[in-house]
Amino acid sequence: MKILVMGLPGAGKTYLAKILKAKLLCAYYNADDVRHLSSDFDFSLKGRLLQAERMQRLAVAELEKSSRVICDFICPTRRTREIFKPDVLIWLDTIKESPYDDTNKMFEPPENNKCDYIIKIKNGEYFGNVIASHILNGEFNANSNILYA
Repeated sequence: MKILVMGLPGAGKTYLAKILKAKLLCAYYNADDVRHLSSDFDFSLKGRLLQAERMQRLAVAELEKSSRVICDFICPTRRTREIFKPDVLIWLDTIKESPYDDTNKMFEPPENNKCDYIIKIKNGEYFGNVIASHILNGEFNANSNILYA
């Protein structure tokens, strides 16, 4: 199961992803860490597509060893989400604008029926526990579009 935690910079992606990692006991990849390893800080559309491909490859390789992997990155366009192909899409819609104008202009919110969880308030501890519980208890249904506001 590939879990994508996405949203604008500052939305709380990394905080939530780390809580999920601890609860689900699975691998975790953060886009900033991956960029540092590759020394690639290209935030153009082309660079973001490359990053989505890179995160996809890491997640698929991880799934050969375990049943779950969490990736957190902005994943700003429909195309980047198509490249990554998440099994579970968690959109942190907790801020309307980031400090990065280029990212704000590029960001395409996912359609509601394309998200499994939409989180509108910052409370990573609570939502991490709820989502992890759903997954661990087999209560997760793809595209269930559970909305937390």
